[in-house]
Amino acid sequence: MRDFMTTFPTGVAVVTALDLHDRPWGMTCTSLCSVTVEPPTLLVCLRDGGPTLRAVLDRQAFAVNLIRQDSRHTAQLFASGRADRFQHIPWMLDADAARPHLDSAHAHSVADCRVVRADLLHDHWIVYGELIRISADTAAPPLLYGYRRYGHFD
Repeated sequence: MRDFMTTFPTGVAVVTALDLHDRPWGMTCTSLCSVTVEPPTLLVCLRDGGPTLRAVLDRQAFAVNLIRQDSRHTAQLFASGRADRFQHIPWMLDADAARPHLDSAHAHSVADCRVVRADLLHDHWIVYGELIRISADTAAPPLLYGYRRYGHFD
């Protein structure tokens, strides 16, 4: 399965949320999919038992930060098991002070979402988020991931 999925290049996102103690959590996620345009809804797949998932479900809100092509280090940091990830990059809270956004030097687009559904399938949760707001910098090319390496559009 892993070998098969590596042949499907995708964009790189960091899903972020605040826990009930206002501590930010986040993880690199390549399982991101548009579900519906009306209402605008997407899904992310998050590992069961992780602190980011717990924060998303507790707050019923999350942000999807699409990572810029020149921010591979951010993708790698949020893919690591480090608990202090947010101490190593600049970030801010969204307008509602509910969802952490990575600094614009790292994310070229951010979608703020409210959870509308979550389903457990084996060891991952499929979390559906209805978009509340999107901010985008279309001039910043996205980071891509496939064949177990990072890349970009030529």
